[in-house]
Amino acid sequence: MKRILSIVMVMVLPALVLAQGSISGTVTDAQTGAALAGANVFIEGTTMGAAADANGAYNIADVPNGTYTVTASVIGYADVSQTVTVEGATTLNFALTASALEMSALEVLASRATQATPVAFTDVPKEEMELRLASRDIPMVLNTTPSVYATQQGGGAGDARVNVRGFNQRNVAIMINGVPVNDMENGWVYWSNWDGVGDATSSIQVQRGLSAVNLATPSIGGTMNIITDPTAAKSGGLFKQEIGQWGFLKTTLNLNTGLINNKFALSGTFVKKTGDGFYGGTWTDAYAWYLGASYAMSKNDRFELYALGAPQRHGQNLYKQNMATYSHDFAKDYIPDSIKDAYFEKFPEVGRDFNQNWGKVSSSYDGKQYWAMYKEHPSDSRYDKTLLNERENFFHKPQVNLNWYHNFSDNMRLSSILYWSGGHGGGTGTYGHLYRRDNDGELGDDNYKFYYGPSPWHWDWDATIAANSSNDDTVYIDKKAIARGDKESVGILRNSRNNQWTVGAISKLNFDVSDHLQTIFGIDWRTAQIDHFREVRDLLGGDYYVFTGNDFDTTPESQKKHLGDKIVYYNTNTVDWLGLFGQANFESGPITAYGMAGWSTIKYTFTDHFTDAGNGKELFVESPSIGGFQVKGGASFNLSENMGVFANFGNVSKVPIFDNVIDDGNGALNDNPKNETFNSIELGGFMDMGMLNLKANYYNTTWKDRSFTKGVTNTDGSEGLVSLSGVNANHSGIEGEVAFQPMKLFRLDGAVSIGNWKYIDDAHGKYRPDRGVDTYEEYDLYIKDLKVGDQPQTQIALGASVFPLDGFQAQLVLKHYANNYADFDPLARTDPNDRAQSWKAPDYSVVDFHAMYNLPIQLGNARLQAFVHVFNLLDAVYIQDAVDNSKYNAYTGNGKNHAADDAEVFFGLPRFFNAGLTVRF
Repeated sequence: MKRILSIVMVMVLPALVLAQGSISGTVTDAQTGAALAGANVFIEGTTMGAAADANGAYNIADVPNGTYTVTASVIGYADVSQTVTVEGATTLNFALTASALEMSALEVLASRATQATPVAFTDVPKEEMELRLASRDIPMVLNTTPSVYATQQGGGAGDARVNVRGFNQRNVAIMINGVPVNDMENGWVYWSNWDGVGDATSSIQVQRGLSAVNLATPSIGGTMNIITDPTAAKSGGLFKQEIGQWGFLKTTLNLNTGLINNKFALSGTFVKKTGDGFYGGTWTDAYAWYLGASYAMSKNDRFELYALGAPQRHGQNLYKQNMATYSHDFAKDYIPDSIKDAYFEKFPEVGRDFNQNWGKVSSSYDGKQYWAMYKEHPSDSRYDKTLLNERENFFHKPQVNLNWYHNFSDNMRLSSILYWSGGHGGGTGTYGHLYRRDNDGELGDDNYKFYYGPSPWHWDWDATIAANSSNDDTVYIDKKAIARGDKESVGILRNSRNNQWTVGAISKLNFDVSDHLQTIFGIDWRTAQIDHFREVRDLLGGDYYVFTGNDFDTTPESQKKHLGDKIVYYNTNTVDWLGLFGQANFESGPITAYGMAGWSTIKYTFTDHFTDAGNGKELFVESPSIGGFQVKGGASFNLSENMGVFANFGNVSKVPIFDNVIDDGNGALNDNPKNETFNSIELGGFMDMGMLNLKANYYNTTWKDRSFTKGVTNTDGSEGLVSLSGVNANHSGIEGEVAFQPMKLFRLDGAVSIGNWKYIDDAHGKYRPDRGVDTYEEYDLYIKDLKVGDQPQTQIALGASVFPLDGFQAQLVLKHYANNYADFDPLARTDPNDRAQSWKAPDYSVVDFHAMYNLPIQLGNARLQAFVHVFNLLDAVYIQDAVDNSKYNAYTGNGKNHAADDAEVFFGLPRFFNAGLTVRF
């Protein structure tokens, strides 16, 4: 802590002595008076400038006294220049007029909302990201947004997740520069693929609910638009060096040409990041790169090219634990006295940094490893010779998109994206029989099973290596005799690979019917191929591993697998998507309204390269085409220049994900998959009184027929899938945001959300487990009035910012979370007498500190900025993620009863810091 305070003092003290003049003010729309967030304000002939914040306010610090020409610019508006004489603190306001031809339509293509758009949204401009993100995963900066909950889960770099309004990120549309990045098979988002994107981001906008996005991709929880616009950066660049807790080190280099001759702009970013992580084995070794280019070929044609990627490796912590494993002192307050002794005996404390997904190994072990990201890597490239990760993620997912904006006439415009996204890499795990020890150190061998002892267990890599490298005909693991050949590995490390590519195109035609009515018609086409397979990563001392599950390996020799050979499964999945949509926007006086309709169809195929279909060929399964739709609309009404109300509604029929249509474990096909449906309404309003800004809204979303499947037997004896229906939930709540700046030196921001998310009916249905027999099996799920888990239903965020000196700002952020019900599987609720809610994790509060200071030092054209962040300033101990009635880590001595002793959890990180220096030039 002394080190952190010293950094803060170094930042503050020079300002007290050397503070200079400044230019500050606001940038607004000349017609509406609306703030122009992200506008660039710069002093001609110098490298000094600033970007406007969410309220349009800017501040250029440390300006020597004198006379200057100052220019304000923002995409879609004509530049304005003014002459000003600086003598101390100087105020200079800008009112910009919308230009007839926008220099970039990127924000329009990405469907960004404005104040007149009838949806609930929050903007996070670049300067706010720089103040609060501090090289964490991108979703973590959104935790001050109503109804948005992001956690770092097990603490691995890039392993964050985000929920919006009680929906996980499968139901949140994530876009980068207008291109959807949710997984084409299951809708998930892997943030490690986008590590470093935050350093190139111009702004993020979160639209909660159905949103105003007019792609055919439904966004139920919300939409996150991430923009990396090269024209938004002025000429120059930056070099940033960061240090942090647990060996964190990050270097960032960014170069920008600025807008040259109002035609061309180029921006590039390179990032290198390493660190050890708080949890054992959660090291990171990552790179990121970004290139953005923009060219206005004529007044009617503009092209933009974006390319980005983040090749990375990191150790993971994927297994939640019983809370006692992390801390007895914390757990004792939530465990009944009657079971404490037995409970603590079963779960000895091993510390908050415990991670079951790694273990020490003898440094003399020189076994080779195999892994690849677009190219094979050296087989001796273990990250650390003294450890082995059970779970390591390695992946590189580059994305390239070419945007074209064309004006046919003053009232007709075309915006198009052609994009390609690749992906090579995977994650590691174990396969076969490996030695483990219980928490007392007793080995699971010929007379003992490790899981009979106290938790948690640990991997014993050295014992496994010794067994694999021996000449013994039989080895004993967990009281099981395993016959083997000479130096045959009985347990190995494997890679689960995911090699993929996606090609897509999005095109929108805007036609202005009149000054008040605009129409938009568009197409959204995508096709993807994904290869899933496992392969031998590390033989752990042996010479080969025997795998007999490939029907096309017909000899004993071909069944012996070596480094890089495929095992377990080898499938190729394809996804073909087509969407069409149309939208009409109306604006007249105080009224703004829109209506949108979209239709989409999706088709899946599955090829199992290991399974003989009975004709000597590989098993091939093809789904029928599945259609879905969405209809939504809304309107806003401005009661005055600074006050308005809005309402929106929508109905969505969402197509099922791949796993609910084809089981890629056995190729079973669901020939009648069911769509999920969502109905939503929202009401809200805003008030902008200058120093006080308020936004509030109410939402109500009903989720019907949440998708679940069950395996069945087809009439020909093959395996199939059927959809189980009837699981319905309602997500409703209120949200509010406030910003209050009574004086230049102080600003207060707040956000609150109170949700009521619950299952609204018990589910009942029947299905034929054997389609060759005319009998049905019924199912009943007793879930009515159970709260939806996995996100706190009450969230409060308060931020207090001070600006005591030109170029210096500091912020304290308090986040409070309550009513955090543990996640659970509705299909497990089959007991009519079990109506108890899932376990509710303890409420918690976390305080973060951020400070930035533009040092009054200029080295040629270079300016210096120092910054420091302290997360969890008060070192709170809290649970951020929980699962009810754990399958693996429940106490069970008194039965499973949805109590603290049966939950498995991830704790939040303890206090940690990030600090550094930025050189801007």
